[in-house]
This record gives sequence, structure tokens and C-alpha cells, in this order.
Amino acid sequence: MRFALIDGAKAQFPVHRLCRVLGVSQSGYFAWRGRRACRRQRDDMVLLAHVRSAFALSNGTYGSPRMTRELRDSGLTVGRRRIARLMRDNGLRARQKRRFKRTTDSHHAWPVAPNLLEQDFTATRPDKKWGADISYVWTREGWLYLAVVIDLFARRVVGWATGDRLHRDLALSALRKALAMRHPAAGLIHHSDRGSQYCSIDYQAELKRHGILISMSGKGNCYDNAMVETFFKTLKSELVWRTVFYTRQEARSGHWPLHRRVLQSRPAPFRPRLHKPGAVRKNGRRMN
Repeated sequence: MRFALIDGAKAQFPVHRLCRVLGVSQSGYFAWRGRRACRRQRDDMVLLAHVRSAFALSNGTYGSPRMTRELRDSGLTVGRRRIARLMRDNGLRARQKRRFKRTTDSHHAWPVAPNLLEQDFTATRPDKKWGADISYVWTREGWLYLAVVIDLFARRVVGWATGDRLHRDLALSALRKALAMRHPAAGLIHHSDRGSQYCSIDYQAELKRHGILISMSGKGNCYDNAMVETFFKTLKSELVWRTVFYTRQEARSGHWPLHRRVLQSRPAPFRPRLHKPGAVRKNGRRMN
């Protein structure tokens, strides 16, 4: 550690003075400089090249947790602490800027449904639980609003719509697209916030027409719809906050990567990677 400090400060101070202050010999420092890098240091240099490449492809949005998962998906055996150390030592920090606009208007006289989801975002099959919400994208022409419907089983967008006005037709358009794509059976739970778009008579009538159960978040509780909020956070941090859209049509177009990856509805549900517990021993017997 002391030799590394000397190596970093030798441009400002003489080596012999640094060695005297830190209590080491000059010969020891020069021997350390000429020593061949150990195997772990060489592995770190190779791993750092992968980290820099993945960091650049993510537009500088990946922190150590997502970077670790990205490298593991690429076939590398790495640990999160090692990745965090390499990113910290090399100044690779995910930076995000924010632009806020309120989209939820809960001050209305429309009926509010109870919270049937109760922050239980797990689903055993497709089209059992849906989450819906509205967010925004800034363009030079003004705000472009985005409404989505997400299947909580696959965590995949099954319906979406955009518009330059924040009204119930935007949410209805996303819902009808999801219904046309998935044809869910009766008993599906549809969860949203208490916004006027989702509490409107037309929207709730569309849900009841298909036998869908209506669920809404508690007042001012963003955690009740955390699954959809997480999707918007990923969309904005990886694309919207790092892209300048000059027109609303440019933002609507399908040329940006996340548009193709997460916004396009799919007729078949995405199959998630489920955790498979390993074998354990109970009472001396091996069990799965």
C-alpha cells in the first residue's frame, strides 16, 4: 500500500523524500516496481476490460450489482465485492440525472378500489396479476406521456400507449392493447394507483366487462406499485435521461434499443429464470 502511494505521488514529490516519510527504502520501492504482476492482478486487468466494455454498453448506468449479473450472464465467475472494488478504483460510477413531473391526480370524486395486491408481486402463472401506471418522457416539443400494463409473472410489458395529453384515453388504449394481445381469463387482478385515469368510469367499466378484479394502491404509497415503478426507473436511467428527443414522434419511433427490448408487447409470456434450490440433507437423507 505504501509503495502504491509513492508511485501515485512521485510526480509531485521526489521518491527519496516519499520513501523517508513513509518509512520504506528506495531499493524496496524499485524492487516493487520491477516485480511481475501476480496472477490475481493479471486477472483483474482482464476483468477490468470486460467491466469497461459492459459499462460503456449500458451508457454508464450499471452499478456493481447489475454489472456483476451482466458478467455472470456472459459466463464469467465473479463476485460483487471484486467488481465494486474494480469500478471504484477506476472511477466507474453510475450517474443519473432526474427530471420530475407529477402524473398522478388523486384529488377526484371517482370511486377508489381496495388494495387486493398488498405488495405481493409474485405470480404463479401468466395473466394472474397486472400492474399499470403512467410516466413521461421529455422532448423538445414538450412532454410525451407513456402508459404501460405489465404482467407481474413475466415482468414484461403486455400493453402500452403514448400521447401528448394525460387523460383516461391514454390508459384505456394501453389496457385494450393488453387485452387484445393476452385475452386473460376472468379473475385477473389489475393493480394501479389512484389516478383519475384509472378511477374513471370508462376504465373501470372496461375492467369489469372482462371479469378483472380492480386493485389500487394506498393513498400516497408508491411501494404498493413498486413493480411498475422499477420498470420506469430502468427505462429512464438507461435511455430517457441520456437521450435528447427533439420531437414526440422521434421518441415514439422504434429505433431506440429499449423500445425494442422492453416496450414491444409479446403474445407469449417471457419465461423468467426461476431459482432452483439445491439438494439438502434432512435426518441423514438427501432431499431436493
